[in-house]
Amino acid sequence: MRVTLSSLDTCESSFTPLVVIELAQDVKDETKEWLKNRIIAKKKDGGAQLLFRPLLNKYEKETLENQNLYVVGASNVRLLLGAEAVGLVKECTDAAMRAFTYGTRHNFKGFHVRRLLTSGIVTQVFPLHDTEALKKLEDTWYTRFALKYQPIDSIRGYFGETIALYFGFLEYFTFALIPMAIIGLPYYLFVWEDYDKYVIFASFNLIWSTVILEVWKRGCANMTYRWGTLVMKRQFEEPRPGFHGVLGINSVTGREEPLYSSYKRQLRIYLVSLPFVCLCLYFSLYVMMIYFDMEDWALSLHEDSGSEWTSLLLYVPSIIYAVVIEIMNRLYRYAAEFLTSWENHRLESAYQNHLVLKVLVFNFLNCFASLFYIAFVLKDMKLLRQSLATLLITSQILNQVVESLLPYWLQRKYCARVKRKVQALKSDVDTTLYEQVLLEKEMGTYLGTFDDYLELFLQFGYVSLFSCVYPLAAAFAVLNNFTEVNSDALKMCRVFKRPFSEPSASIGVWQLAFETMSVISVVTNCALIGMSPQVNAVFPESKTDLVLIVVAVEHALLALKFILAFAIPDKPRHIQQKLARLEFESLEALKQQIARGCIQLQLPPSASDQLGDCSLTLLSEASQKLCADQSCLATSKFLTHLKCWIMIW
Repeated sequence: MRVTLSSLDTCESSFTPLVVIELAQDVKDETKEWLKNRIIAKKKDGGAQLLFRPLLNKYEKETLENQNLYVVGASNVRLLLGAEAVGLVKECTDAAMRAFTYGTRHNFKGFHVRRLLTSGIVTQVFPLHDTEALKKLEDTWYTRFALKYQPIDSIRGYFGETIALYFGFLEYFTFALIPMAIIGLPYYLFVWEDYDKYVIFASFNLIWSTVILEVWKRGCANMTYRWGTLVMKRQFEEPRPGFHGVLGINSVTGREEPLYSSYKRQLRIYLVSLPFVCLCLYFSLYVMMIYFDMEDWALSLHEDSGSEWTSLLLYVPSIIYAVVIEIMNRLYRYAAEFLTSWENHRLESAYQNHLVLKVLVFNFLNCFASLFYIAFVLKDMKLLRQSLATLLITSQILNQVVESLLPYWLQRKYCARVKRKVQALKSDVDTTLYEQVLLEKEMGTYLGTFDDYLELFLQFGYVSLFSCVYPLAAAFAVLNNFTEVNSDALKMCRVFKRPFSEPSASIGVWQLAFETMSVISVVTNCALIGMSPQVNAVFPESKTDLVLIVVAVEHALLALKFILAFAIPDKPRHIQQKLARLEFESLEALKQQIARGCIQLQLPPSASDQLGDCSLTLLSEASQKLCADQSCLATSKFLTHLKCWIMIW
């Protein structure tokens, strides 16, 4: 018999708080009572069937500072049923990955799972850190600085698959950069001006950029299969919280939800967002030309005086421009978020796709336009090396300070103030939980891995786009990433609130972004090598032949990239076999369900065989209907539908 939430008593008088809800100070008592009932009511009555209580009791409110803070938890049964509801996939005792169900929970390895649910209109909602588990994670992660692999599985267990995949990719990308850094050092030290020798290095770079991205897909598939997200069924995506419109009936789900015309959304995108993005791109190019004016001024000043001080002044324009780039990137990010939210996308995936597109286009132009201008318009390789090194190193230092060190320092100061405040209270009041909530509610909110992947994407561009001019870029990237691992770990554990975990099967659109950057790097490196004096000396008279040869080499390298991408499977062989086995078991289970339905309908035995040979589309439809059964009425409707289909067939 199927176990449902409403048939179980999940109430507990005492529970471990998992989530904190902070209400606005002017919230009425009626609203608080409504919110409480929505959270604790049974699922059949429209509630979340969770556990809920104020952070402070009546006596503590008189003793401590009164806060509109509430804590939410869940019984073990509720967590297990929640895992079944979201389609969690876990490893069984026979080492196979299957969808978790409460009824067969004892067939799974470590079936105690965690699910955080809440609802209501509040100021903020965030899960509390588990201090004991966090301390163990920190001890194995970043507190002891050493060259070692990260505890990716432990990170996944505490923060979820999305964040674990980021740290896994950061670690993988860092180790993948080491060969490039080792090979680039002798080129930097011994053969700096011999551009014809860079052909080997650039060719290796282009093959390297393809291979590492394809190998990452295989490693990612291994991890996500082990975590159960590779085979997790994608739920029907609900409207995002910021979506608004006129209430109506969704023609697909039949539910009441806000409706908004796609025509109006397209008008907002093409008449407002697109012109704004173009205006920002123009402003970025205008700032770039100001930077070149500063370069000319510094160069002329150095040529007039020729002193050591003016030689140092040559780096000042690049440093100032690098700082301005970072400021413009961050200001534009806020504007892009506002515009994308104003476009009123229904789905979170559509919102993220439009935001990523806006930010990537601007960041790419803002960070690399000056380098392309120097390389292909000014054709000044010395200035290109100087600008590339300055932009790369300055951006890395600024990101470390702004993203981790400064927030950590501010958080430490606030933590000291809270501790002094709590120590001044009466000693007969247990303030452990109260102190933890006060500390964490003022922490910054982690907005996702977008900025972290963007930083790696730009770094990948600096390393791959102009590798034949500045081979030392990979070495600087490796040094930065070794500290980035620890600073990002510190940021997640001590600077930000604990984020809600999100299942993920890959790094998503960023895989395509990195692959696109690797294709662009083929074109830029081939063009730079074709512009070198050594290569031009081979074709002193016919520049047309040179252009044709460079284009032919570029096309050959692109063909090699696509051949490598096709030849390297995205999933390892053993993962493909396990997925095929899982699909086979699902179809066999579906046939058994259909056979039982035929018995209930008193159909001949041959009917189940005939049904078993029908199309996969029909089987999927029947499977969805069977899985959706939660009552005898639903079963009756499905059997009636099945009987009608058999008669027609």
